[in-house]
Amino acid sequence: MEQTYLTTDQLSALIHYDARTIRTRLKDAVLLEGIHYIRPFGGRKLLFIWESIQRDIGEASGSRSGVPVGGRSASRHAENIPMANGAMAHG
Repeated sequence: MEQTYLTTDQLSALIHYDARTIRTRLKDAVLLEGIHYIRPFGGRKLLFIWESIQRDIGEASGSRSGVPVGGRSASRHAENIPMANGAMAHG
């Protein structure tokens, strides 16, 4: 499967979040290294994996409402642990 890699600015334009918000609040809270982004060649630059972000973008809000997002089964959501700040810990 081919993947689409985006810079922080490109992702910002697609999901309508400021690039700084992506880097400081979303990265490592909901966007996880190795799943939603990579660091090519071990460098500092981040490349976001668009297909993974599209798949998971509504997961936190959907899991709070109890409605599976993207046709996922309830067992997939059972692996996530809700946190007090509304984020999900992936267990």
